[in-house]
Amino acid sequence: MKGNAIKYDQDNIDTDVILPGTYLKLHDYAELAKHAMEGLDPDFHSKVKDGDFIVAGKNFGCGSSREHAPIALSSSGIKAVLALSFARIFYRNAVDGAFLLPIEIGEDAYKNISNGDQLELSIEKNTIKNLTKNKEYKMKPFSELIGKIIASGGLFKYKP
Repeated sequence: MKGNAIKYDQDNIDTDVILPGTYLKLHDYAELAKHAMEGLDPDFHSKVKDGDFIVAGKNFGCGSSREHAPIALSSSGIKAVLALSFARIFYRNAVDGAFLLPIEIGEDAYKNISNGDQLELSIEKNTIKNLTKNKEYKMKPFSELIGKIIASGGLFKYKP
């Protein structure tokens, strides 16, 4: 996967800013996409292109357990969120619904990836290549079960 980094240098980006509560009544994915990250970055919709990645700090997706948050991000074009850590419910909503990949990264990657950098992710090799800076970083591998769920296309398609 290749895409550009949209970086937010902060921890605890919660589901209320990923998709403000006002939009929870929406069920059309295209409409949800228009409001992704609106509580933090009102211009997000005009910045994101299909295949891009969000880069963020610790505890991404904390707050309420709204499935709408990963749906809105995915529908806007985001293919993965690269963060130092994730709130568990956001992580599982993203994986179980096959909306986007929640990828845990180390401090080195977080500090050295800049907004707009072009990245290439290899799930097989657990690497992130920063094509803009010609650097490579490791990502935390998915557990065996999570890897199987992702490979199946989500929890509902997973056959143990």
